[in-house]
Amino acid sequence: MAAHDIVVTIQPVGSLSFVPSIIRVCARYPCFSLHLLPMNRFHLYLRLVRMDKPIGSLLLLWPTLSALWLAAQGHPAPSLVAIFVIGTLLMRSAGCAVNDYADRDFDRHVKRTAERPLTSGRIRAWEALAIAAGLSLVAFLLILPLNALTKELSVAAVIIAATYPYFKRFFALPQAYLGIAFGFGIPMAYAAVQDRVPPEAWVMLAANIFWALAYDTEYAMVDRDDDLKIGIRTSAITFGRYDVLAVMLCYAASLALFTLVGLAAGLGTIFLIGMLCAAGMAIYHYFLIRGRERMPCFAAFRHNNWLGAAMFAGIALDFALRS
Repeated sequence: MAAHDIVVTIQPVGSLSFVPSIIRVCARYPCFSLHLLPMNRFHLYLRLVRMDKPIGSLLLLWPTLSALWLAAQGHPAPSLVAIFVIGTLLMRSAGCAVNDYADRDFDRHVKRTAERPLTSGRIRAWEALAIAAGLSLVAFLLILPLNALTKELSVAAVIIAATYPYFKRFFALPQAYLGIAFGFGIPMAYAAVQDRVPPEAWVMLAANIFWALAYDTEYAMVDRDDDLKIGIRTSAITFGRYDVLAVMLCYAASLALFTLVGLAAGLGTIFLIGMLCAAGMAIYHYFLIRGRERMPCFAAFRHNNWLGAAMFAGIALDFALRS
């Protein structure tokens, strides 16, 4: 199949009116052809939205999938899972573009971000905004088959994601706000399944805020020296010499709240094994970050993918094995 023949067809799936189901090539519609975009620029766009660094998407995906499984008692509709997986990837990518636009004047002073496509001048600011808008629009089109409450929550999610980068200018713990942005798939998942947002969804969101505070403080510890120079506020700076203690307390709070939600949902031994695995990983992170060195702190941040995967696996397997 030639790379210049792309077309998206839509067809009904399950109880939903449509989801993207087939991507195929069709030269009859050259206006959609990727070959019209120079490949070097296309690669820059992929880097802008962090397609080369999927860790951020995974940190959004695990709590969202956990909420879907809990809301649907272990049996979410496959089409609903597809919508939330694709939507999560799109919105994380849009958020990266907005973040780079907002931080373009700061990132050039940070060693880790100085060579990002927008910061280095290889793409323009309007391109980043256009990409963010386009991805957000596609994500919204995905949820058109869902109920009104889910659509209303999606508007709030977009506003939170778009305003997060600016919280670093004045808010002492912007990572807490990031936890809301990264966890807003939780109330949306409950809304999509149950047409309401029960109390346990907000408890899960609180747990996700503590988790984001833990892993993004580890991330902020990597850039602390640069952030101090340019005046950006981060939790690593706010916590100061108590940063490691704060990270571990946030892990403890997050795991405790997630465990309470799972037990209240009737989950049992398999779920608890998953949570114990996650707790073991959090303890491993302590040994990585206690020296406050850049690369071990970054490794701890990246390892949170496995922590989130362990929690979701405990939930999904507990439901699956009781079926």
